[in-house]
Amino acid sequence: MKDETLDRVYRALQISLGTTAVVAGADKFFNLLTDWEQYLNPEISDRLGLSTKQFMSIVGAIEIVAGATVLSGKTRLGGMLMAAWLLGSGNLISTGSFLDVAARDVNIAVAAYALAELAKKREKKLWARLAKAA
Repeated sequence: MKDETLDRVYRALQISLGTTAVVAGADKFFNLLTDWEQYLNPEISDRLGLSTKQFMSIVGAIEIVAGATVLSGKTRLGGMLMAAWLLGSGNLISTGSFLDVAARDVNIAVAAYALAELAKKREKKLWARLAKAA
């Protein structure tokens, strides 16, 4: 695949994954897109001693950080963070509900991992160019 094609794929994943994470994270505070608390297994917040609102606010903050990291110059780190975070959503499976959302999250995690690998390749090329120029 040509470098320009890889760059377009990289940018498409970077912008879509990063923006979606920031928007979804911010919406954990407002519940405009959906009632996010419905996705939380109540046992989790009970065990942590948090209300579902408090727990979802923490989730929202983590998503905003992951999305912002993807959009920043730390795309590789952000992609890996996002992939790990999404694969850790066993909460959805533990409820026995929302399995469609859990399946979607696995696919988004794979896309985030692919972005992290593309970022790794881009970083190696950049370092090679810098070394050559020195």
